Amino acid sequence: MKIAFLSPFYPFRGGIAQFGDSLYLALALNNEVKAFSFTRQYPAILFPGKTQFVSESDTDRHIPVTRVLDSINPFTWYKTAKEIIKFKPDIVLISYWMPFFAPAFGKIAGLLKSKGIKIIGLMHNVIAHEKRFGDEALTKYFFNRCDGFVLLNRSSEKDLLELKPDGKYIIHSHPLYDHYGNKIEQTEAKKKLDIPLNKKVILFFGFIRDYKGLDLLIDSMKDLNDDYILLIAGEVYGDFKKYEEQINSAGLREKISLHIRYIPETEIPLFFSATDVCVLPYRTATQSGIVGIAYHFDLPVIVTNVGGLAEMVEEDRTGLIIDKPNSLLINETLKKYFSENIKEKFMPFIAEYKSRHSWRNLADEVIKLNNFL
Repeated sequence: MKIAFLSPFYPFRGGIAQFGDSLYLALALNNEVKAFSFTRQYPAILFPGKTQFVSESDTDRHIPVTRVLDSINPFTWYKTAKEIIKFKPDIVLISYWMPFFAPAFGKIAGLLKSKGIKIIGLMHNVIAHEKRFGDEALTKYFFNRCDGFVLLNRSSEKDLLELKPDGKYIIHSHPLYDHYGNKIEQTEAKKKLDIPLNKKVILFFGFIRDYKGLDLLIDSMKDLNDDYILLIAGEVYGDFKKYEEQINSAGLREKISLHIRYIPETEIPLFFSATDVCVLPYRTATQSGIVGIAYHFDLPVIVTNVGGLAEMVEEDRTGLIIDKPNSLLINETLKKYFSENIKEKFMPFIAEYKSRHSWRNLADEVIKLNNFL
């Protein structure tokens, strides 16, 4: 089968680009796949981070990509459709995560459908984390030009059907990233990060945005003794000043290790290997690639029960689920985790989970969906 895949890919940074790379490689095992991507993903004025691109040390998996789409230049929307039509695909897979891209994706999808090409929306988010006026209309514009959808969690099903009641879809959990290399011995990792060897290490990892609830996790540290340290690693989208003020006013400076910058892939094993548990205290979520990274390094997670986040966790087997985003509940769950030595108990279950959530399985499901459209 010939598949055109429109998505961010390397050298764009972030989980959606990494997802695109991984799924491309899985699809390409048994299909002819061509990757199409952006020349410009966001205008600089609208992008909250420092750069949209990876560092030189990040892994290039050498996927051949045709970079043609500028999200805000309509002339390139027609050019992108023309390039895809030239490839003569059976289906086009389009990664979707926020309404900002709906005008471009919707126009391209409409042009392709006029040529009889099937469109499948790969839904990283059905509803945007940070909602804005007009989001619903824009999302419907794109959805109405799709023949089918791939959902990455069950909580998105209701959102999809509210916007497109006749939508055809499959649900497949977010596969686990498997390209980050091997674990480092924990003692060595702690030394490299200048963390005392006797500390119980809690990790918050990834882009820092308001909806991810870092303030709740910081607040939960107040009642923990000096045996604990919170390792915060990731680039902030916005301003870290409010978190600095929170840390200082609560007298938590000695309990928190800050690495507020983009973490290149070569350093990811260091942070996850030094850690005892990864915490995702999100206020809202669909799913998260961070859970997959944690499992890759045999690390249990603690997550809040929002969106589809809890669907990635097998309670009391691969992690713990907190009923709602609340600093007191996070604190209580952390105490339980460490008092019961949960990390060692959960590792065999994480190994089992890893074997069932592969990119190859998702690729096979995408092909099956095409057969029903």
